[in-house]
Amino acid sequence: MGSVTEAQAKPQTGKRVLLAKPRGYCAGVDRAVQTVEEALKLYGAPIYVRKQIVHNKHVVSTLERQGAIFVEENEEVPEGAIVIFSAHGVAPEVYEQAKARSLRAIDATCPLVTKVHQEARRFAADDYDILLIGHEGHEEVVGTAGEAPAHIQLVDGPEAADTINVRDPEKVVWLSQTTLSVDETLETVARLKRRLPMLQSPPSDDICYATSNRQHVVKQIAPDCDVVIVVGSRNSSNSVRLVEVALDAGARTAHLVDYAAEISDDWLVGVTTVGVTSGASVPDDLVMEVLDHLAERGFADVAEVTTADERLTFSLPRELKRDMKAAAEKRAEAAATLAASVAER
Repeated sequence: MGSVTEAQAKPQTGKRVLLAKPRGYCAGVDRAVQTVEEALKLYGAPIYVRKQIVHNKHVVSTLERQGAIFVEENEEVPEGAIVIFSAHGVAPEVYEQAKARSLRAIDATCPLVTKVHQEARRFAADDYDILLIGHEGHEEVVGTAGEAPAHIQLVDGPEAADTINVRDPEKVVWLSQTTLSVDETLETVARLKRRLPMLQSPPSDDICYATSNRQHVVKQIAPDCDVVIVVGSRNSSNSVRLVEVALDAGARTAHLVDYAAEISDDWLVGVTTVGVTSGASVPDDLVMEVLDHLAERGFADVAEVTTADERLTFSLPRELKRDMKAAAEKRAEAAATLAASVAER
């Protein structure tokens, strides 16, 4: 259950905000954004990034101002340049394309997505049929499917489970996109198992901890909310899912916004309780702007509802860490040389 204080339970103005926690940046997003920022510091602009580093309009535009150039494919990157692969992961052929153009690739794929890629390769090596639960066309799904295209079938939602055919019903496993609705994924798995009783599950849950945690806290606050505002971009799968979860859990209405300015005053007419959360690729300053916007309209009492304490962190990509270490050693060597030169004078 979520925790709230007595003051949170009794708003002073009759209007209140229930602020979800956890919300915002997950460890994978934090790592990916930091990868671009550190690369810009180390190598200088421009730094090329294949696809959006994370699915958030504000993050992408901020990095563009710092010197990042976002492209759709490796062919748009000058030969020999540095390219960063997004947090969503890429298929093996993308690495081969980068190698063919002599690109210096830095892989910012979320380690939890990498885990799903590893599972796909392992089950394919054992000649399993792999049922990948996810949304067609999503970059993460494209990347995972590319690991074993001959073995993977996409299952896009519960209804798609009824049309699946496999070679051996006793040798089939399901994997999933990491940012799906937990409930919808479970429903899809249940329908698959009705047709394929021997269907195996992945060694560990593929839906990432951050996606699950953000959906869980929204389920806690939604029944008490007249409206839930989710801060996030429309191409962010986990942000879109939060809107759906809020509505399914009992919120009267729910809206997805990139910025506070997109909130319509009409949404707040007759409202006493507003829920606020954000997707896993959203910096918290955007949420604070939403709280300020709501406070100006009488929603000054904010109760933070906490259902989990997230402490997971991921280290930067090894390619970047290697070059950062070399640069630090070079600076130290130069400083020592300078100090010795001064001492000799």
